Amino acid sequence: MATFDASVFGLKDSSLIKTQGLIDGKWVDAKDRSTFQVTNPATLEELATVPDMGVEETKEAIDAAARAFPSWSATTPKHKQELLHKLHNLMVEHHDDLSRLITIENGKALSDAIGENRYSASFLDWYAAEALRTYGDHIPSVVPGLRNVVIKQPVGVVAILTPWNFPSAMITRKLGAALAAGCTAVIKPAPETPFSALALAELCNRAGFPPGVVNIVTTQKNVVSVGKEMCESKTVKKVTFTGSTNVAKLLYSMAASTLKKISIEAGGNAPFIVFDDANIDEAVTAAIACKFRGGGQTCVCANRLYVHASVYDEFASKLAAQVSAFKVGNGVADGVTHGPLIHRRALEKVHSHVEDAVSRGASVVIGGKPLTPDDPSSSFYHPTILTDVPTDALVNTEETFGPLASLTKFETEEEVLHLANNVDVGLAGYLFSRDVGRVWRVAEKLEVGMVGTNVGMITQAAIPFGGIKESGIGREGGPRGIDEYMNEKLIVFGGIGA
Repeated sequence: MATFDASVFGLKDSSLIKTQGLIDGKWVDAKDRSTFQVTNPATLEELATVPDMGVEETKEAIDAAARAFPSWSATTPKHKQELLHKLHNLMVEHHDDLSRLITIENGKALSDAIGENRYSASFLDWYAAEALRTYGDHIPSVVPGLRNVVIKQPVGVVAILTPWNFPSAMITRKLGAALAAGCTAVIKPAPETPFSALALAELCNRAGFPPGVVNIVTTQKNVVSVGKEMCESKTVKKVTFTGSTNVAKLLYSMAASTLKKISIEAGGNAPFIVFDDANIDEAVTAAIACKFRGGGQTCVCANRLYVHASVYDEFASKLAAQVSAFKVGNGVADGVTHGPLIHRRALEKVHSHVEDAVSRGASVVIGGKPLTPDDPSSSFYHPTILTDVPTDALVNTEETFGPLASLTKFETEEEVLHLANNVDVGLAGYLFSRDVGRVWRVAEKLEVGMVGTNVGMITQAAIPFGGIKESGIGREGGPRGIDEYMNEKLIVFGGIGA
């Protein structure tokens, strides 16, 4: 096990910090002893190293999950519920430490991390209840003497691949449903943020989940080969992924080799539409929450802000007034509202979108540059507002994933619907209007999987989360989220008599 200085994390319970993978209930290193370094994006300080595992360790984790599956899948729904509740309660008990851990490895402001940990724990609470509700059906037969019964059964071993922007919540949203359904899991967290995943695995052990039910494989250099093994293994019956559209397409093609079940939540490019009859103050407040949460590094954040020409100046002015009050810095420092981007590459993408828009005639109202432009290693970026952004600017055609609010004018409902839908992805969309007819009409016509009307925050454990077009396949959360981890089986009973 690698040595590390626990003080750099600043946790009350340093035993939550794990620097090994978890396979079959045991904390293990990579076979070749290789590791990779994880750094705090705010300070660039090394936090610790974790194992750089590969295909061999992944196969071992998959085999461990397969061995644990028969027993776990036969566990009563009541017992699954009890363990999920224990895990939820442990997350609540260690709320401060888990929130701080998110900030330390991800960089987001502590206030955002606190919100994430609550959100993360809520999935365990939700799916603890859903473990008791995996109901089947009785379907009346058209043939006399037959009875049709449909039962639901867990699919088997599940491979879970998660991103860095929500290092805890993107695991529990998948893992909670998988465990409630009776599946076992192998989790590959993002290399930038492994410690939240490993802390959750430690809490799974404390809650009493049997060895092999939850396994963690950490890797950096072997991300592609590990992902390929997860997708192509015949033992793995389901792959669930959250991340970029390009990676999603690659994993989808790999999973096709065995035609296994797959859930994908890929990239977004959310339109945020403010009509002329909107409550502007409410729309601005929602834009702050929707656009700048997590530094704009969320898949459902507003990426393209379309504002009706008659309220454009008012909206821009009020938005700028609120953004100007942001405090950027180390996420654990008092008063900081926004931390760094995850790494320098993320900063460079945001800045390229700013420069492209300005070159096409956009104006910088606030920000528009790195916080410390002379430091080539820093990933802090000024929260930015651009006005008069042309519709063909990169920020309107690509997902920025950063603290950049770009404002584009529109005149008619038809015009803005065309602009909003003229992209290849369709995850979330937002609209603001006090005309109930317009709200229904536009919400139905937006080509996305989720719509927020007069609200900027839509994510909850109880709702079906997912997109259409190139934003993904399937849904997570909500009453049907557990179905993604189950197979339906028809049993036809004959010889019963008419």
